Amino acid sequence: MPGSDRTYRFTAVLERSANKLWGAHVRVPRNIAEKLLDPDRRVICALNGTPEFQCAMLPQRGGTLVISVKKPLREKLGVTFGGELGVSLRKDRSVYGLPVPEELEELFRQDRQGSRLFHALTRGKQRTLLYIIGSVKNPDKRTVRGVTILSHLKMNKGQINYRQLNAALQASTRR
Repeated sequence: MPGSDRTYRFTAVLERSANKLWGAHVRVPRNIAEKLLDPDRRVICALNGTPEFQCAMLPQRGGTLVISVKKPLREKLGVTFGGELGVSLRKDRSVYGLPVPEELEELFRQDRQGSRLFHALTRGKQRTLLYIIGSVKNPDKRTVRGVTILSHLKMNKGQINYRQLNAALQASTRR
C-alpha cells in the first residue's frame, strides 16, 4: 500500500546497464516498485546485508524501474554480472533523500539568505549539492564546500552555474 514503511526483500540479478551514467543495475519487481512510488522514486536500499544507502528507482524502457549498483559496491560485494543479490528496499521518508552534513546545518543557521536560496532549489539540485558537500570525509573540507556553495548561490541569485561552481570548489581546495 502507498505510504507504507514496510521493507520489501527480493532476489535480483546484477545486469550490465546500457545507460552511460552507471554500469550495472538490479531490476525492481513491478509489484514492489508500485508500492514504493508515493509520489517519488526515492528509496533506502541494502544489498546482501550491506549498510543501507539512499538512492532512487530509475526508469528504464518499458516502464521497468532499476537500482544502480556502482562499481565500488559491486567490488565490495564480490558480485559480477549475472550474479544474484539479496535486495532490501523501503521508502525514503527523509526531507532531501541524502543525509545533511552537520556542517551544512550549522551554515544554514548562520546564513539565512544562503539557506533560503538552497531551499528554493529543486529537490534534485539540493541532493546534488548535498552530495558534493558530503562526499568528503574531512569536516573542515565539508565546511569549505558548504561556504563555497552558499556563496555561489548568493552570487548567482539562487541559480547554479555548475562550471563556475566547480571552478570555485577547485579553487577553495587549493587555499
